[in-house]
Amino acid sequence: MSEERCDGSAGDANYGRIGAGYRDYRRPEPEFESAIRRALGDAKSVLNLGAGAGSYEPTDREVTAVEPSATMRSQRPAHLNSAIAASAESLPFDDGSFDAAMTTFSVHQWGDLEAGLAEMRRVSRGPVVIMTCDPTLLDRSWLAEYAPEMIATEARRYPRIDRIRDCLAGDVEVRPLPIPLHCTDGFSEAYFGRPEMLLDPGARKANSAWSFLDEAAVQRFVARLEGDLASGEWDRTYGALRDRAHFEGSLVLITARP
Repeated sequence: MSEERCDGSAGDANYGRIGAGYRDYRRPEPEFESAIRRALGDAKSVLNLGAGAGSYEPTDREVTAVEPSATMRSQRPAHLNSAIAASAESLPFDDGSFDAAMTTFSVHQWGDLEAGLAEMRRVSRGPVVIMTCDPTLLDRSWLAEYAPEMIATEARRYPRIDRIRDCLAGDVEVRPLPIPLHCTDGFSEAYFGRPEMLLDPGARKANSAWSFLDEAAVQRFVARLEGDLASGEWDRTYGALRDRAHFEGSLVLITARP
């Protein structure tokens, strides 16, 4: 096992290799942050599972963060608590330890989705809040045309929403999260109206799906996008997206209340 892989990354992505500089591109989006806070309700103690560099952790509550990757834990800012090195499938907490549990852009990394969701439900007395992408809606993005291999990878990795719903007890609400034009959390759909950003290798590196593509596929994407931006072809087809305030893509917020 490589030294990079030994950083503890869970699931199929190696954050020892791709996680450096992650928080430069994946800063919390205020609109998503507000939606998560509303979903957490009046919970005072919150578990943040797959916490990464600390995006979306509420700072006015008692938060316990869990993150298996040492690379990601090292990027947490000083004002946040250190994260515990543990995995979703086996949480080191007693039943009902928290008022709520949350996870963002994480469930597709878990080795055993059902076990991880059962653990979230077990340790939370209140809501379980999950921000993720619906794999059946990924074809709404222009990337489905320009980077079909990346979209296929995302669709394979993200669990279907009905599978998540079936694992969670109680009242489960699924609502779309429209993506603002200048979204500060740079997952791929965040650049729906700013295609130039995905010519930046750092922006692609901060989206784990790109790490599964071979270099030839990445270079085909870069060459086509560069060419179509220079010729105006991208703007002739998709240019209206540059002025759209929000784009309703695949992003959803799931709230399960007991």
